[in-house]
Amino acid sequence: MAEIFVPDGSWTFDGETLRIVPGGDKNVHELRRLVGELTIPLAAISSVSFEPARRGGNLQLRLRPGTDPLSDVAAGRLTEPADPYRLSIPKDRTGAASYLADEVRAYLAVDRTPPPLSEGFLLPGPAVPISATAGDGTVNFDGHTVWLDWTGFAKSAKQAAGSRTFPLQEVTGVEWAPQSGIGYGRLRFHLNGAASGKSPEEDPNCIAWGVQRYGGSTLLVAAAVLARLPRRTAIAPTPTLDPKDEREKLLRRVAELENHDTILRRLGELGELRRSGVLTEDEFTYAKQALLARLNEE
Repeated sequence: MAEIFVPDGSWTFDGETLRIVPGGDKNVHELRRLVGELTIPLAAISSVSFEPARRGGNLQLRLRPGTDPLSDVAAGRLTEPADPYRLSIPKDRTGAASYLADEVRAYLAVDRTPPPLSEGFLLPGPAVPISATAGDGTVNFDGHTVWLDWTGFAKSAKQAAGSRTFPLQEVTGVEWAPQSGIGYGRLRFHLNGAASGKSPEEDPNCIAWGVQRYGGSTLLVAAAVLARLPRRTAIAPTPTLDPKDEREKLLRRVAELENHDTILRRLGELGELRRSGVLTEDEFTYAKQALLARLNEE
């Protein structure tokens, strides 16, 4: 048995499974608290490493593709401190962290040929029903049907399309990405016979957010859908844009952000996100100050 308990959480390895429990500290990221406890079979593990740093380091777990819907749909886009497969290690616990990593690697080395993937994921994914609200919409999933409803922040194209409802059998893939730079975060559903070339804020099969980094629990909804897809075709790839189109999109978004009315609308969105509990007080204050600074430049 190898185990480590730190404020960020605990990892326990018994030779067959790795049990991950997030810490109860208020600084533990919301997404990790929502994911909760994870029990990971050895067959799902690709590698584990201890990465030393000046003030301690990090334990990092990587899973085999096709074994866990959460890590498949995140596709490496979760970073510290939101990553549930990463544990922050204080300086006085680095020895225990290195030992745990060595133990897992030793068991992995016993049989270097990984077992074949089963028809389903080795990890079950989030329980249903599950829902999330971020940016311009709310998504609900009960294990059989997906519902999309729009908030007041949705653009006219989505408002005109109205609420969306589609059975799981129509879903061919699910795509999730966090908000990054000036790009929108998104939870997009790919459907039979439906084109997906529209931008996230215009696509009626996509929830988009421009303020909150990870979109609350949208990642968990994506993982729950992926875990129950009748076909294991995982995540539809993000469309690759021509560099010229990407540059034009960037210029349009910068112009939008510099528009006085748009900044005022963003401030209203922030207030609503704080009142609904989507943003913490610290996240609200940081984002508000950034927008007010831009407004003062107008």
